[in-house]
Amino acid sequence: MQEQNYKNHVRLIPLYHYVLFTLIITVIVGSVIKGYRSYSTGLTGLLTPIILFIIGLALLLVAWYARAFALKAQDRAIRAEENLRYFAITGKLLDSKLTMGQIIALRFASNNEFVELAHRAVAENMKPVDIKKAILHWKEDHNRV
Repeated sequence: MQEQNYKNHVRLIPLYHYVLFTLIITVIVGSVIKGYRSYSTGLTGLLTPIILFIIGLALLLVAWYARAFALKAQDRAIRAEENLRYFAITGKLLDSKLTMGQIIALRFASNNEFVELAHRAVAENMKPVDIKKAILHWKEDHNRV
């Protein structure tokens, strides 16, 4: 597996992120077009495009929330893991001022730079992208949902 770093750490699943959402949007757009054509020709045949539109919206919501719920659960696990890691190194809990995004970004920092970077993140109110860019020794995470 390729060594992970800032430039290649984002994980995209082509069938999910591109194909699935393209198919769902195609169903929604197609149903709107068919509905418009049916409406403009006298309101006959509107039931099928309405049903397809509702199905498309339902599929969009399912796909969106399936991802959102999985990420929320993983964010909670990451927060617990990083809190434990910080406690193991320092004997203290992470600063409560750290945002979830900052904690998620800190998970890529090696133990040698983790504590200092966590303090900098609070003191400088660093954005997650800036935290990731500040990491010198990347700790890989290939298990992100």
